[in-house]
Amino acid sequence: MKSSLPSKNIWQVIMASSAGTLIEWYDFYIFGSLSAIIAEKFFPPSNPQLAYIATLATFAVGFIVRPFGAIVFGRLGDMVGRKYTFLLTLLIMGGSTFAIGLIPSYHTIGILAPILVLILRLAQGLALGGEYGGAATYVAEHSPDDRRGYYTSFIQTTATLGLFVSLGVILLTRMLMSPEDFNNYGWRIPFLLSVLLVIMSYYIRIRLQESPLFAQMKKEGKTSANPIKESFANKENLKLVMIALFGAAMGQGVVWYTGQFYALSFLQKTMNIEFVQSNIIIAIALLLGTPFFIYFGSLSDRIGRKKIMLTGMLLAALAYYPIYQAMDNIGNVKLKQEQTELFRIESSSTKNDAGELVNKTTRVHSYTDGSILKETADKKELSVSRLNITYLVLLIFIQVIFVTMVYAPIAAFLVELFPTRIRYTSMSLPYHIGNGVFGGLLPTISTILVTNTGNHLAGLIYPIGVAVICFIVGIIYLKDKRGIPL
Repeated sequence: MKSSLPSKNIWQVIMASSAGTLIEWYDFYIFGSLSAIIAEKFFPPSNPQLAYIATLATFAVGFIVRPFGAIVFGRLGDMVGRKYTFLLTLLIMGGSTFAIGLIPSYHTIGILAPILVLILRLAQGLALGGEYGGAATYVAEHSPDDRRGYYTSFIQTTATLGLFVSLGVILLTRMLMSPEDFNNYGWRIPFLLSVLLVIMSYYIRIRLQESPLFAQMKKEGKTSANPIKESFANKENLKLVMIALFGAAMGQGVVWYTGQFYALSFLQKTMNIEFVQSNIIIAIALLLGTPFFIYFGSLSDRIGRKKIMLTGMLLAALAYYPIYQAMDNIGNVKLKQEQTELFRIESSSTKNDAGELVNKTTRVHSYTDGSILKETADKKELSVSRLNITYLVLLIFIQVIFVTMVYAPIAAFLVELFPTRIRYTSMSLPYHIGNGVFGGLLPTISTILVTNTGNHLAGLIYPIGVAVICFIVGIIYLKDKRGIPL
């Protein structure tokens, strides 16, 4: 099939689907981007390290429930339609995000604060579980067979662009106010802005038509009466689901989250790099890497999905340790020469959440490579030189390239693996288990490994191990079906 829609129409479909999916990812990821502040605001202050792990665990809960969202909304998508299902997920996601921005702090309402955050995070995870499969299926079912990887790769950019937009909004908000104001109330603004983005996206999506393949199937009375049963009770289809999970999705999940979220966490919590600098470093790397989603998506139409995805997993597994060792060395002040004559102590007063005046003493260390370390009683912030910023951007950009290799082809790969009548349900489950469980648990598991071992690099054991296992399973069992008629 050389064309499913006129060129103008396919781009309308891609833009409408991508805009909504990008906003959902933005909503989902501002929680992770602000995890350090959320730990302070919504969890008991007595143990900051435990509060941060609890925040990461709450963040992970949103990922863990994604497979359940995939089942619930996948069933709706295969029975009712693609369009109306991802309109519903958009509203659930946007409403939950907006509500998080309204929750009072732990100091105000106590244990109710983390409970409310957890409930809303569950709602976000369920919504996202139904979103991605719908958007990817919708675009794929409008695409020409020989360019499916290229067109669906635009949906693949939305996860990274959503993270980029979340970082951009957070940075802009932070730079327009003082650190104290941002810490007190400014961090809520990115959550509250979500309602405007959702209204805009809903307006764009409500004007879409149903997928032509699904509309034709529904007209002929061939839709599935029980897509869950057909997807997972049928041995042959269940086998495909398992191959998709253990041969592609779980490896893609850990590579995605290592190259972006774990990298941000490593900059902020392990290297102690200052908030604005760390976010700028990630944002630049994401911006430089995003066009490679389109490149590898298009390349997969020519040489196949399997080769690109598995190569990305293998390269990531081999490169992670030296990359993170190099990053760790940049932030290790023990390896730097201090300019002792520039050492100084600064005193200031700020108000805490309760409005009480608190005196703060800061020790400022300067190093010959241009780095500056500011230490208070409970916090360290390292500002690195421009040269080191460039080096860190390069190291994270390489990780983003791995992300684009494993992620760009996977939508087309999953769509081609399953029949139309149960496609939404069948492809959503392995994707969201791979990303939601294996990928989503990565920050929490890696942080626990680092905390328990005292080794900054111990957290890499998990993503490297999962990527290697997935590579081996994929080499043996994955079959490339690129370009087959849907």
